[in-house]
Amino acid sequence: MTTLPSNTSHHGQSLLAAVSDAMVTAMKEYYGKGPTRVKSYMVDDYLFIAMRDPLTVVEKTLLRAGREDLVREYRQAFQNEMTGELCGQIAELTGRRVLTYQSQVVFNPDTLFEIFVLEPAEEGGVETPVAAELVVAEASPEATDA
Repeated sequence: MTTLPSNTSHHGQSLLAAVSDAMVTAMKEYYGKGPTRVKSYMVDDYLFIAMRDPLTVVEKTLLRAGREDLVREYRQAFQNEMTGELCGQIAELTGRRVLTYQSQVVFNPDTLFEIFVLEPAEEGGVETPVAAELVVAEASPEATDA
């Protein structure tokens, strides 16, 4: 498999911007609401994605009721089901196989972390940029009623 350099254009975007955009799209599609801010970092064979304000209205309601455990359990169960889909998207974008993946949600501030461990890059590859940020326009109230 050919390793795509991090500065490769993906429909006019850098690799990390394309990763951030793909994660926002996936979250909107599968949760009905995407995060408001995403930042992707790539260091060596590790891809980290931090998404701010990812929670749905239902999850926020559970948090107000003190049910952090339930929100975390639900998110983890769903992310376990989504592993193949998300890893496939990352492999396609990076040109590298995903060796393992972990997702974690934390609260105050509400942030979702996606961590991908990629197969080692081919020797002589292009140096990876450290980070790329995507700020998502605030969603209308109708779009966040998931």
